[in-house]
Parts: sequence; structure tokens; C-alpha cells
Amino acid sequence: MKVVTIAIASAGALTLAACGTTMTERAATGGLAGAAVGAAVDGSVTGAVVGGAAGAALGAATTPRYDGNRRQYYDERARRYYYYDSRTGRYFWEDGSPR
Repeated sequence: MKVVTIAIASAGALTLAACGTTMTERAATGGLAGAAVGAAVDGSVTGAVVGGAAGAALGAATTPRYDGNRRQYYDERARRYYYYDSRTGRYFWEDGSPR
């Protein structure tokens, strides 16, 4: 039964580890996942605290994955599509030139 609990907690931790785009969000989700896994493994408050601290540190240390997705808009005056790149905070025309 303990193995099943650990497996479920680990799956939840992996799911939560992918959440968050800012360092604060990643630290919070990492801390929650670490606390859940620590409590499931050790079964005490100490395990939850240690797991939460480790998860928060690991979540804060990681960077979000940037896969190049950009939001596309249409400029009616120019009759062209442009993109907003959230990573850089800049706008680009469809051909890649700055808007």
C-alpha cells in the first residue's frame, strides 16, 4: 500500500513540476509537490517540511521551457499578421522583422 501511495504522490509531483512560468510559481508548486511526496514517504510532518523545502528550492532553481510559441495578432491597418513574444516582450511582423 505504501508503494502505491508513493507512486501516486510522485506522479502528482511530476505533474506539478511542470507548472509555473515565474520563479515564484515554480517554487510554490515545487514546494507543494515536495511536501506531498515527503509526507507520503515519511508519514510525518518532518518529511513534509523537508520535502517541501527541497521542492521549493528545486522549483526556484529551474527555468521554464521556452518552446517558441508566440501569440499571433492581425493589424487591420497594415493588413499583416504580427506576433508578441512574451519571453522578450517585443512585437514582430510575420516575417520576423520588428514591428
